[in-house]
Amino acid sequence: MILGLLGEMPEAVWAQGGNYLHPQIADVTVSLLAFPSGVKAHIFVSWLHPFKEQKLVVVGDRQMAVFNDTATPKLVLYPHTIAWKQQVPVAQRAEAQPVAVDDAEPLRLECEHFLTCVRTRQQPRTDGEEGLRVLTVLQQCQATLEQRPPALPSPAAAYFVHPSAFIDEDVVIGEGTKIWHVSHILRGSRLGRECNIGQNVVIGPNVTIGNRVKIQNNVSVYEGVTLEDEVFCGPSMVFTNVLNPRSAVPRRHQLRPTLVKRGASLGANCTVVCGVTIGEYAFVAAGAVVTRDVPPYALVVGAPARVRGWVCACGEKLHWSGEQATCGCGRRYVKTASGVHPLREE
Repeated sequence: MILGLLGEMPEAVWAQGGNYLHPQIADVTVSLLAFPSGVKAHIFVSWLHPFKEQKLVVVGDRQMAVFNDTATPKLVLYPHTIAWKQQVPVAQRAEAQPVAVDDAEPLRLECEHFLTCVRTRQQPRTDGEEGLRVLTVLQQCQATLEQRPPALPSPAAAYFVHPSAFIDEDVVIGEGTKIWHVSHILRGSRLGRECNIGQNVVIGPNVTIGNRVKIQNNVSVYEGVTLEDEVFCGPSMVFTNVLNPRSAVPRRHQLRPTLVKRGASLGANCTVVCGVTIGEYAFVAAGAVVTRDVPPYALVVGAPARVRGWVCACGEKLHWSGEQATCGCGRRYVKTASGVHPLREE
């Protein structure tokens, strides 16, 4: 039913289950599906539960639909909404709206549809190709059930991956790295040591990330982006990978590389247009739009982003006396025609 509603195949599948009655057969399973459109779905089944339940819940941006085959009425719409009060989501419940559904016997309708297709040669609603799609998803679920990856670090995998996250094949994850809820690491990506990857983060394919990188929630690091060691990506900041995207015009061959150098910080909701280099320890303010290279240690603000000051490697803004500045942490800097540079002690 999920495949039929969405009209697309999942790009990532993960399942976990419990074997209580038979060591080779799962009695309870939860399957998580992630689709290219951004839709997420989960399927819960259990033959140990003491009641019968056949329910489908669809959560949309304006209404929620619940189809319950064991209830009356079977189909109900809930026009609930979410309001934000003091940055906290608060549910605003509305009156349920039942939708009339034909009470005809499902098996009889199925048989009549089959006979109609035989007689008229029309394409069935669920043909062999549809059956293949369903079996493909089921096989992917079974394959992840048999893998049973550890939920906690172990000597064989000295990193943490939340059970709801998706990790493709040909991915390297460094020791001590943590990957949180519903994040997806695509094929060919390389993550360094002691990284922290927040919720709903997508990395890849073929992305390289250094050591001790922190990526906050809701960030996508596309192919062509490289993050060096100790880069910080704030919540919901945006990378692009082509300059003039069009839905109808494929431009995978026009990806422009973006390099974020060691220690740089990218503030919440900022946008980094592809093809730029952000220098080491630069600081991009929240909401800024970066359209050109950012010098090392620069503080950039606005849309488009402009240099509005300079920052220390520790993140504090520098205050200048002539061409030199000393941070409270003890680091010293000099300003020259080529930019700001740390002073090295003799």
